[in-house]
Amino acid sequence: MRLKVCGMTEPAQMDALEKMDVTFGGLIFYPKSPRYALRHMTTLQIKNFKTINKVGVFVNASIDEIKHMVDECRLQLVQLHGDETPKFCEKIADYISVVKAFRIAENDDVSYKIRDYMDMCDMFLFDTQPLTQGADNTYGGTGKKFNWDLLKNVDVGKPYFLSGGIGPDDVADVHAFMQEPAAKALFALDVNSKFETSPGVKDMHKVSQFYNDIKAF
Repeated sequence: MRLKVCGMTEPAQMDALEKMDVTFGGLIFYPKSPRYALRHMTTLQIKNFKTINKVGVFVNASIDEIKHMVDECRLQLVQLHGDETPKFCEKIADYISVVKAFRIAENDDVSYKIRDYMDMCDMFLFDTQPLTQGADNTYGGTGKKFNWDLLKNVDVGKPYFLSGGIGPDDVADVHAFMQEPAAKALFALDVNSKFETSPGVKDMHKVSQFYNDIKAF
């Protein structure tokens, strides 16, 4: 199973992910986030990470801003984590591979949420919808899991990242989900706040242990 560790802010920890052969490192380019990458790293530092796939996470950014950061940081994927329209996703997908994120609430119809995006991006990501709209964590980082049963009867049709509050103690839950038909399109797990000692600072021992536990899935 592939792993994406999101919200990276420290060059030394990005180096550590590369040494672990973690597939994806997520870098948040949203200035309101406490994990805003450019508050801690330069574009040159980010550019120089060469063995890990760098995922740039953007929230309602402009096309020009996204393209600029893709070029400056040599990103491999763009994750659109805001309220981007299908047409917007399509325009970015003409430039770089796009992961469109969807925030899932209890009783959401996932098929309805994704239907207009099927032909407009390369992959999906399913995250947790925060309970309080307008809060600072509206665009992720809730530390809460959504109800994975909502994916059970969905023909996702694209590779997807499973995100939202996944932590070190969820190995058994992940393994159980892997037995479900919905997991056939599961491309990678996405982890963040449950592996932190503070926003953007990961407990690399926990990351390493979790990655070792899920590698065989």
